[in-house]
Amino acid sequence: MLAVLPLSLLHVVGATLGWLTFLASPTYRRRFLANARQAGYRFPQVRGAVAGAGRLIAEAPRLWFGVTPAVQWSGEQLIEEALARGRGIVFLTPHLGCFEATAQGYAARFGPITVLYRPARKPWLRPLVDQSRARPNLFTAPTTLAGVKQMLKALQAGQAVGLLPDQVPPQGLGVWAPFFGEPAYTMTLSARLARQTGAQVLLAWGERLAWGRGYRIHLRAWEGDVPVAPEAAASQVNARMEALIRECPSQYLWGYARYKTPRGTA
Repeated sequence: MLAVLPLSLLHVVGATLGWLTFLASPTYRRRFLANARQAGYRFPQVRGAVAGAGRLIAEAPRLWFGVTPAVQWSGEQLIEEALARGRGIVFLTPHLGCFEATAQGYAARFGPITVLYRPARKPWLRPLVDQSRARPNLFTAPTTLAGVKQMLKALQAGQAVGLLPDQVPPQGLGVWAPFFGEPAYTMTLSARLARQTGAQVLLAWGERLAWGRGYRIHLRAWEGDVPVAPEAAASQVNARMEALIRECPSQYLWGYARYKTPRGTA
């Protein structure tokens, strides 16, 4: 039912939800403010992200079950050049703006893309999440060994894969690296995929446009080679994610527990 509502209305509802959550949850509010402060921002500079977090939730039904909203592109020539090389593309996208629209927009315009996702913890919810993200040319890979093999196969076929490198990976699948000056457990998978396949690494984020006008996908090139050492590669990935976030801090998910210790750590 929510999927048929106008995106503008969903964003109004989401903004309200975001502020209610911010005001009602001291834990969430403290984490939001602490993460923003760690990056050097005062609350007035990032207050738009309070409503943005709610919009992220409210727009999900439309993106999962409805028609994909309008998508604009900035820097799409980088994709065309990478596809011409035939070695595949590794997209790195932080929790900035609407990352769901980024993958859907690519699949609709350029072809197959496989995105890494963490399966829902509740067994009854998994089929719903898996089916809702199904779109032509859009495939999902779980954060398991089978999922990694699926992504490698896609890159070897010259296709694209997408990851959220500022998502805390399971224990053993990352290293500690600075993120806005604070150690954060960071995945090493993105760098390994690029080195093993020779794929082009591109940075991307989906700006949420005002008044429900859709999204604008911004693309940036990865300058230089990906380091071999896991710690150095993770540090460079985090530095590039920081640069993207600073382009639009009011749309970053500051309430995400980026500095938490992964499960399984003693």
